[in-house]
Amino acid sequence: MTTPTGPLSGIRVLDLTSVLFGPYAAQMLGDWGADVIKIEPPSGDTWRYTGVFRNRGMSGQFMAVNRNKRSLALDLKHPDGKAALARLIPTVDALVTNVRPAAMARLGFGYGDCAKLNPRLIYAAATGFGQDGPWAARPAFDEIIQAASGLASSIGSDEEPEFVPSLIGDKICAMAMVGAVSAALFRRERTGQGQMVEVPMLETIAGFNSIEMLGGHAFDPPIGPTGYKRMKNRRPVKTKDGWLTMLPYSGDNWCAFFEAVGRPDLSDELGVRDPVLRSQNIDKVYDRMSEIGPTRTTAEWEELLLRLDVPHTAFARLTEIGDQPHLAAVGLFADIDHPTEGRIRQARPATKFSESPAGIHRMAPRLGEHSREVLREAGLSDAEIESLVANKAVGAP
Repeated sequence: MTTPTGPLSGIRVLDLTSVLFGPYAAQMLGDWGADVIKIEPPSGDTWRYTGVFRNRGMSGQFMAVNRNKRSLALDLKHPDGKAALARLIPTVDALVTNVRPAAMARLGFGYGDCAKLNPRLIYAAATGFGQDGPWAARPAFDEIIQAASGLASSIGSDEEPEFVPSLIGDKICAMAMVGAVSAALFRRERTGQGQMVEVPMLETIAGFNSIEMLGGHAFDPPIGPTGYKRMKNRRPVKTKDGWLTMLPYSGDNWCAFFEAVGRPDLSDELGVRDPVLRSQNIDKVYDRMSEIGPTRTTAEWEELLLRLDVPHTAFARLTEIGDQPHLAAVGLFADIDHPTEGRIRQARPATKFSESPAGIHRMAPRLGEHSREVLREAGLSDAEIESLVANKAVGAP
């Protein structure tokens, strides 16, 4: 373990989340320096057991969103477990939860309950649906949100929707949560006031998707169809020996490209000088790119496109992502020695702060690894802690 140096160093966060949306948000707060205490049931976060692992309860997926945290295993259905959490709440700056708000209220840890214990608390609720709407009590998972937000329709079509093959809803909402918590902490520093923050997945993803996908329905009444035509037509370009994506971006850029590949006639045929005509003809543009692509190798294309200053890249395979030239040069992926799980590979925090660098200062914890340590910091005596462990209100190795 190293001392956190990020801009949130000195901030203390209770992480009452599981699976992906909440844990990823809490991990980013930890990457940025916060002391994050992960509260887990005695059985552990279910994400511990999802995916590939060397030791049960320590999957690669779990470790990817739970570093820079300490684990306290608490049974919040046990009165002593609840009492222990109540002792912790006054000691923290923020509490992040993706337990449904009604369930948190039944446990006695709704926003009102927690604000009485700590008026300066930032209480951040990761919800599936805004709590002021008719779906407030419904459970939500990534594919539910992709379906309900219109994202699956925009990826496929209204007639045959498709899911993005990534838990993109959870991850986007996690980033929104980090911004919201940071903003609320900033306001508290100016006013002294805590507050409740809610990040609902459906509203967040529907708004995110609407930016380009409303299309003509961004006007009232609509002046055209929904969708963004280029998104439906863009596709990888097959080269002589692999795949490439390339995108000339201005009229001059397109004309220089077609001139260089010996097809200056296409500049007029496709109307690429005019951004409106180019957009209308984008399906034809991509058809021509597919015809031109196999005339050169990927390396030959890259040499030409660099000379023309045309945005492009070869495709990185997931199995070789650490070798992608730029990512390798900046050292995004690091091989790290975990004290119990051996050598693991993770992406370091991508965001850079010039004066307060983010970083990995603590490996993902084993279940209940820090239970005694955290409770001792909250003022409980060793005898009290051992009684909680003996009564199974607290889990500790």
